[in-house]
Amino acid sequence: MQRPIAHFLVAAALAASAAACDSGEAPTNPTTPTPGPTVTETFSGSININGAITFPFSVAESGSVSATLTAVGPDTTVAVGLSLGTWNGSSCQVVLANDNALQGTVVTGSVSSSGSLCTRVQDVGKMVQPLTFEVTIIHP
Repeated sequence: MQRPIAHFLVAAALAASAAACDSGEAPTNPTTPTPGPTVTETFSGSININGAITFPFSVAESGSVSATLTAVGPDTTVAVGLSLGTWNGSSCQVVLANDNALQGTVVTGSVSSSGSLCTRVQDVGKMVQPLTFEVTIIHP
């Protein structure tokens, strides 16, 4: 007979401690963190046939990163390679690539923390003359 009494005492103690913790306020839902401001960076240059150029940049926190090929000249119909990757201090490790990027093409990815990234523009065998370009990066 001692077991039922022991269970009753444990249940009564739990109920009393739960009542002592009740502040009378309604529980609230957790809030989603507000993302920080975005940064826009613009890189431009020119590449020769079979050439490439890489631009490193830093992100301050996690979030979405996009690279837009905003201008190509003198011929806007020539496809080039546009990529996003991680920068190790000396080279770009490509993570996302579009090897058929025309003016207006966007490559988008996400980062889970702050760090060093890079964008790369390159000839993918379709250029017949040197090209100028502009890439706009938007990141956290």
